[in-house]
Amino acid sequence: MALYEHVFLARQDISAQQVDALVEQYKGVLEANGGKVGRVENWGLKSLTYRINKNRKAHYVLMDIDAPAPAVHEIERQMRINEDVLRYMTIAVEKHEDGPSAMMQKRDRDDRPRRDGDRPDRGGFGDRGPRPDRGDREDRPRRPREDRA
Repeated sequence: MALYEHVFLARQDISAQQVDALVEQYKGVLEANGGKVGRVENWGLKSLTYRINKNRKAHYVLMDIDAPAPAVHEIERQMRINEDVLRYMTIAVEKHEDGPSAMMQKRDRDDRPRRDGDRPDRGGFGDRGPRPDRGDREDRPRRPREDRA
């Protein structure tokens, strides 16, 4: 049997329990066709990049599948006719990842570059050298203003 990663997006107005029911329904379809489901990750309700069928958000779910191709075709067929599923994508993989997926790993706030220009890969303001001293305002000559009388 082949290994797949399957992600689907469910409508924003269904509940988390209904999303879990969808997962169980598709697990049953796969198992009835000789496959099995490994890891299931519910990524939760996330914003979409663009609207899909008037939805701005969607429930994201990842499933690791070990099944023959006809079983995968069957769940894709059922997802096409289910109005609660907005999009789906199935990818064949060599092996399933161990541990949480990249979406579930929490990024540490200290690993991100700061907004003040202190980036280790590009260098901050200090690479261009110090700012030239402009001097105090008192040292500059006063410009005449035309509106003075």
